[in-house]
Amino acid sequence: MKTYIALFRGINVGGHNVLPMKDLVALLENIGAQNVMTYVQSGNAVFQSEETSAPMLSNTISATIKEDHGFEPQVLLLELEEMQKAVGSNPFPEAESKPKTLHLHFLASVPKDPDFDALESIKTDRERFVLKDSVFYLHAPDGIGRSKLAANAEKILGVSMTARNWRTVCKIMAMAKQYG
Repeated sequence: MKTYIALFRGINVGGHNVLPMKDLVALLENIGAQNVMTYVQSGNAVFQSEETSAPMLSNTISATIKEDHGFEPQVLLLELEEMQKAVGSNPFPEAESKPKTLHLHFLASVPKDPDFDALESIKTDRERFVLKDSVFYLHAPDGIGRSKLAANAEKILGVSMTARNWRTVCKIMAMAKQYG
């Protein structure tokens, strides 16, 4: 049985695409997930499944949500090892003490030709970023609310992504480790 981390994009944000976590748990259980746990309303789940194809499982989850709730969110599924690698590869360990300033953007795939010059041109003097495989790490000490880099990284990289701050990543990781 595999342990998966599901990162949902765009659910329960601003009153749109509402999906209560108890409904998400039931939905995941109905498609065969076991030991389902969720973290915060914005869409993070950890579960185990016999399904070995993450892309197939992701598509099934998204399609089931559309069928049951009328919208089709992007669902990025990571295996436990992928999340462990993302956490262990953090290039800004000094930022971990201020977890709201450190963000991991999980990409749907590795960008083919990332435009680092464009990213550099819009970052502030205090922002730092690193792209490692399919994770875009962003340290934004002044927050991401007004960050042009945070707002435009997906467009510039040309790959769909969903971001979590360091605190959330650590909470999800702790949940997932219960199975691993």
